Amino acid sequence: MNKRPLSFYLLFSLLVLQALSGIFGGLSLTLSPSGQMLNIPLSVLEKSPFGSFLFPGLILFILLGLFPAFVAWAMIVRPGWTWPDFFNVYKGIHWAWTCSLYLGIMLVIWILIEIMFIGYALLQTIFGLLGVGIIIAALLPSNMSLYGWEKGRTHSIK
Repeated sequence: MNKRPLSFYLLFSLLVLQALSGIFGGLSLTLSPSGQMLNIPLSVLEKSPFGSFLFPGLILFILLGLFPAFVAWAMIVRPGWTWPDFFNVYKGIHWAWTCSLYLGIMLVIWILIEIMFIGYALLQTIFGLLGVGIIIAALLPSNMSLYGWEKGRTHSIK
């Protein structure tokens, strides 16, 4: 069995942290679209296209909660499924690694859009840095090689 480097556990831990926070936050906003469960006033949505937290909560729950949980699981199990390769832009690289990179990018974009619509709060810095941390951890050479990158080989985009 392939021994996993320390960087794998770092990336895995960051993904699990994001999954747990996304599931908690997303469920809280979905179950309480008024924001009352998280003590967030609806007035923060005034500049956004949303009248309640229902749709943002669903996005948070699915894309930034369930998806990172799925990616963390896939990074451990490495299922041999080929259907996720449809979304994988890198040939010859396991899709779980690519999805971890996508997730970090999605989280940073989510935070930037959130700041644009509702303004800045310290929590956004924390989750923005979590997204950057996921990207950096995914791009560590030991994680890249664990999922199929070969040193010196050119990897083309599909």
